[in-house]
Amino acid sequence: MSSPGDGPVGQAPTGLESIISVTIGATVPTGFEHTAAEEVHEKIGVEARISKDRGRIYFTITTDKLFQVHLLRSVDNLFVVVDEYDQYQFKESKEETLAELQQLASKLPWTNALEVWKLNRTLKKRKGQRKGANGARGKPSSEVEEAIPDDKSQAEELPVPDDPNKTEVAPDTETITQDSEETEPNVTPPIIKFRVTCNRAGDKHSFSSNEAARDFGGAVQEFFQWKADMTKFDIEVLLNIHNSEVVIGIALTEESLHRRNISHFGPTTLRSTLCYGMLRLCKPQPSDIVLDPMCGTGAIPLEGALEFPASFYISGDNNDMAVNRTVNNVCHIQKRKEDKGCAPGLPIDTVRWDLASLPMRSSSVDIIVTDMPFGKRMGSRKKNWDLYPSCLREMARVCRPTSGKAVLLTQDKKCFSKALSRIGGLWRKQHTVWVNVGGLHAGVFVLRRTGAAFGQTPEDIYESQGTARTEGDQDDTQRC
Repeated sequence: MSSPGDGPVGQAPTGLESIISVTIGATVPTGFEHTAAEEVHEKIGVEARISKDRGRIYFTITTDKLFQVHLLRSVDNLFVVVDEYDQYQFKESKEETLAELQQLASKLPWTNALEVWKLNRTLKKRKGQRKGANGARGKPSSEVEEAIPDDKSQAEELPVPDDPNKTEVAPDTETITQDSEETEPNVTPPIIKFRVTCNRAGDKHSFSSNEAARDFGGAVQEFFQWKADMTKFDIEVLLNIHNSEVVIGIALTEESLHRRNISHFGPTTLRSTLCYGMLRLCKPQPSDIVLDPMCGTGAIPLEGALEFPASFYISGDNNDMAVNRTVNNVCHIQKRKEDKGCAPGLPIDTVRWDLASLPMRSSSVDIIVTDMPFGKRMGSRKKNWDLYPSCLREMARVCRPTSGKAVLLTQDKKCFSKALSRIGGLWRKQHTVWVNVGGLHAGVFVLRRTGAAFGQTPEDIYESQGTARTEGDQDDTQRC
C-alpha cells in the first residue's frame, strides 16, 4: 500500500516528467473476471488480480502502456487507483465513520493518479484532433483502432451546486466532459470540476452510499479547492466499498466501453464486453464458420468480426426488425471504418430464417455462439420448453461432429438442462460460466459436438419421430 502524499491543489496536474508505475482498475462483466485477466496478460503482458468484489480486476502498468489499456475488449470501465485498503476498519457509529472518510481525503497519495488522468486527457485530445481533421462528427463510440471513447457533445448545462454536501451517487451514468483550452503563460488555470461516485456493497455499513459520497466529496473539494459539478465534471472520483475493502480511484473512461459497436439497440441487446467473453471461450480460428442463429442486434458477430476477423460470421433471426437492426449496425461499423481510411468490409452475412429449419448444409459450421431467449422480455418460459430442444437439435445438425463447439447464454437454466438431456447424444457439456446479465443470474454453457452422426442417436430418432407424428396429426386435422 502506498504511503499518503499531497497532490497539486486547485489546478490540473502538470505533464509526466517520467514514466511511472500505477495500478489500473477495470470493471468487467460479472463471471468473466478470469477471461479479462487472460486478455490483460495476453495483450499487455502483466498479471491481473481479481477483486473480492466480483466484476473487477486490478493490474499494474507503466504509463507508456496506457494507450494499450483502452484497447482491451473485455472491460466496461477503467480507473486509476489512488489507494486501496484490503481490511478497512470502519467505526461503529455513522458519524465517526463519515468523519474518518473526510479526514482520509487529505491523506491520500493523489499525485500519480492525477498525472495519469492528465495523460489520459491528452490522449483523448489527440484522438479528437484526428477525428476533426477527417471532418467526421458522429455519435461517441469505441472501436478496435481507437484508444479512448469520442468526446461527447455538450448537453444543456445544469446549475452547479455550491454546497459540497450535494454530491450525489450516479453509477453507470454517461459522463460528459469538457476539454479546457490551452492556457496562455501567466494565466491562472481554470478551476477543475469534479464529482464523487460511491459504489457500495455489503450490509454491515452504518452509512449509505449517498452519505459517503457527500462527506468524502466535501472533503475532496475543501482539499483541492475544486468545484462540484454533477454533469460537466472534469474528474470523477470513485469511492468503491465492498464489505471491508475500500478502493479510491479516478475514472479514465467517460462511458462504458460495452456500447462500442451498437448504434441500433433492441429490447435485449447484449453488451459487447459480454459478447467478447463468450467468443473467447470458443477461440475462433482462421477460416472458422461462426454462426449466431438468434442474432438480435448482431452484437456477437460484430464483436467477432472486429476482434477475430479471420473467421466468417453468419447471423440470422426470425424477426424482421432484428435482422434490420443487425444490418444497420454492420453498416454503421463499415461507415466508421471507411471514415478512418480502412477497408470497410466485414466478414458478416445476415439472413432471415426459421431457427428450427436453418437454410444451411449439415456439418457446415465450426462454432455456434448465441444469446437464447430468457423467456422474460422476449418469448416466454412456456415457449422455451418447445424452442430449446428443437434449437439444440438443429444446431447439432449444422455443427461439425467432434470438432464443433457451441457457447450458449440463457437464464432459463432448468429448461436448458432438460432440453440438453434429451439431446445428450449430440452434445456434451464441457463447463458453465455463471454471469450477471442485467441483474439476472444466467449461465454461459460451453458445449462440444459429439461424434455421433445426426439422425442416428436414440434421442435424435425419438425427436424425429415426435416431429413426424406432430406433423401427421396436423395434416389429419386439416383433412378433416
